[in-house]
Amino acid sequence: MKSIHKSFGKQDVLTDISLKVPRGEIYGLIGPSGSGKTTLVKMLIGLESPDSGTVEFKGSPLKAAAVYTSVGYMAQSDALYTELTAKENLNFFASLYSLKKKDREDRIRSVMKTVDLLAHLDKPVALYSGGMKRRLSLAIALLHDPEVLILDEPTVGIDPVLRKQIWEQFQELKGKGRTLLITTHVMDEAERCDRLGLLRNGTLLGSEEPSLIKEKYGVSSLEEVFLSTEVH
Repeated sequence: MKSIHKSFGKQDVLTDISLKVPRGEIYGLIGPSGSGKTTLVKMLIGLESPDSGTVEFKGSPLKAAAVYTSVGYMAQSDALYTELTAKENLNFFASLYSLKKKDREDRIRSVMKTVDLLAHLDKPVALYSGGMKRRLSLAIALLHDPEVLILDEPTVGIDPVLRKQIWEQFQELKGKGRTLLITTHVMDEAERCDRLGLLRNGTLLGSEEPSLIKEKYGVSSLEEVFLSTEVH
């Protein structure tokens, strides 16, 4: 992203945002509610266009076709067909991603194992709890083994044990050269990111390692950094 500006009506949502995420990095985005995180994420996948500035992917202007095949996206709200089973949802998205039929079964079982839902593969999504729906949404984002994962609050409603397992999977993906951009309100997750972008009132206040951000604010925890952005 280079010099991004975005407003809705008279409301400025993003102001002069410049951001670069290198391959093989886990980049975290934190900030109070309403700071512009979701708008920024939508711009990275082409769901929103900037009023000015440019968004590039792998050195070229962002194009939906490139994002579609190379990026896995998990929205803040689950986009699932609740009348279908989990397997039917996954098969539908696999067809959108043009996954070959012979590979689908293996990929579906693999991602459902990752999010600990393999036993619930044939259950209608209407019977899933909120946390199970989040995990299924994450499985869908992982389904086509994308180069880049963009995850908006991926672990909301997920218990601490499974969150830990999912973050271990994120680290494995990073080890395979995948790139992850994750928005979160969970400060121990933010600590696990290689770098953090700190958004407040549509402005990027910093883009550094978690330890450097704490040092900059003169505090001992990211929670204190987060709270300081809420009150100022």
